Amino acid sequence: MLIWKLLTRTLLGIALTFWLTLLTGHQALADKRVALVIGNSSYRNVAKLSNPANDAAAVAAMFKSAGFDSVDSKLDLNANEMRKTLREFGNRTRDADVAVIYYAGHGIELDGTNYLIPVDATLETDTDVLDETFPLDRVLFTVEPARQLRLVILDACRDNPFAKTMKRTIGSRAIGRGLAKVEPSSPNTMIAFAAKAGSTASDGDSKNSPFAAAIVNHLTKPGLDLRKAFGFVRDDVLKATGNAQEPFVYGSLGGNDVTLVPAAPTAPAAAATDHDATMQRNYEFALQVGTKPVWDAFIEKYPSGFFTALAKAQRDKLAAEAARIEATNKAKAAEEEQRRLAIEGAKAAEQAKAAEQARSAEKARIAAEQAKKAEEAKVAEAERAKAAAIAKAAEKEAERVRAAEAVNAAREAKLAAELKAKEEKLAADERAKQEKLAALTPADKSDQPMAIDLPRSLQTELRRVGCNTGAVDGNWNAASQRSLDLFNKHAGMKLDVKSPSADALDAVKAKANRVCPLVCEHGFRADGDRCSKISCPAGSFVNNDDACEKKRERPIAKREEQPGKRERSEPPKVEPDRPKAQASGQIICDGGGCRPTKQGCRIREKTAQERINTGVAGLIEVCN
Repeated sequence: MLIWKLLTRTLLGIALTFWLTLLTGHQALADKRVALVIGNSSYRNVAKLSNPANDAAAVAAMFKSAGFDSVDSKLDLNANEMRKTLREFGNRTRDADVAVIYYAGHGIELDGTNYLIPVDATLETDTDVLDETFPLDRVLFTVEPARQLRLVILDACRDNPFAKTMKRTIGSRAIGRGLAKVEPSSPNTMIAFAAKAGSTASDGDSKNSPFAAAIVNHLTKPGLDLRKAFGFVRDDVLKATGNAQEPFVYGSLGGNDVTLVPAAPTAPAAAATDHDATMQRNYEFALQVGTKPVWDAFIEKYPSGFFTALAKAQRDKLAAEAARIEATNKAKAAEEEQRRLAIEGAKAAEQAKAAEQARSAEKARIAAEQAKKAEEAKVAEAERAKAAAIAKAAEKEAERVRAAEAVNAAREAKLAAELKAKEEKLAADERAKQEKLAALTPADKSDQPMAIDLPRSLQTELRRVGCNTGAVDGNWNAASQRSLDLFNKHAGMKLDVKSPSADALDAVKAKANRVCPLVCEHGFRADGDRCSKISCPAGSFVNNDDACEKKRERPIAKREEQPGKRERSEPPKVEPDRPKAQASGQIICDGGGCRPTKQGCRIREKTAQERINTGVAGLIEVCN
């Protein structure tokens, strides 16, 4: 009996330790949390994005308010800076439980692989994607060391402007719309897209994109499971975009709730609840075994308390049942003894004695039955009291949860108010800035329609790349069309020259250096990006082909002198030989396209009178 009692106590202790470990293991989850936030807005070779910088600031503030151990916020990273940032953040994830990367900016999908685009990328051809961008696998490799959760959030599904000017080296190579579907290979890894694979996301008309605004509202709510949080994000974005944009999450997690910010119950109430819950579980374990040594061990471990009273009642019930069984056995033995004596023909006195013993045994059995029923009644009453106590504890726990939710709601309201105040301040600053710019801008220019600014801007950019030598007057005439046609020829593009367009303006802006060859007037030659006057050595002159040629002296025959008359000597005339006509290497463009100048001809700009007569500015070909 002693050995059985010791063994029971040991098993009970092991069970208590196991359940306590499970109880505290969830609280220890996500001990260290780190986050990296990147916002790329100021792209150098395509139009600037308005919201990624604002989105990154709002998300970084969210992680800091949520109590993350480390939050790195980076803006407008070029390729080298992005590479360095990912490498440094990878070092921080090695001892972290939760690692999160949020990226807002441009992304591109090439042949089923997703890439993030730094601000200095040019992407003139599809092969440049491999050299100037970062594959999504590189980002996943950065968060790989995290022990419990790896989360990558991509607000990078915007319409890709690089695809409009990017040349394809292989015609069958696919450049997708938005980002491609992914399947993480590591467990406990989630990748959240601002829009479903193959679709694009909106940058938004307000300060933040719809996806970023929903992330800030739901992702770090205390105690909210991550999958449910992204479900709320999806609902908000669908509502904000009129069902045009649907966020999507790839990857899977286990059955337990996974939260970025665990619920924080009040410490004293949580400790008392944990103790009662542990005591209740151990009571249920002892109830399953249902032996007196187990109840003795439970009562020894928990000398007082509600479940201690239940355990004592269960032990007394077992004792009464044992007494009943013992009395029943004695009664059966007495009856058997009486039958035996009757069979053997015993004397009447002995039979009477045996009969008395049988009656006594039956009375004892009946008393034991009544005692058992009394103990069962006590146990039933204790069970009813237990149910009432559990209901009261549940009501108390519900009150505590409501109080905690009220505290969390107040904190969230305070955070929302702070964010709203910041947004209002930024909006006020922006309005003040716009008013200041409006005050500095002449009124006659502010009322010009956008249709006039586009031709003027395109003429200016064509002049910058050396394809427009005419006037920049906003009048898209034949000279401007020839300039854009010349750009198409030397840049290898097929832009429409009949009217100016935003695509043409973006394509010309994307060229950092001169595209069209420099054309100089007679007597000048190209020297880098400007024309320099041709200087010839003494005894040489500049011929029609803009080359230095040595002067030739031609002797003149002397006249015969008449007698008595002396002719006056004259210096010989030196006439240069007419040079042979050669091509000058210059190019002239007119309504029929662009061609080299004719032999012996050169190009000069039209005079003011010639521009008035023809109604067209530009260059003309002059032949001697």
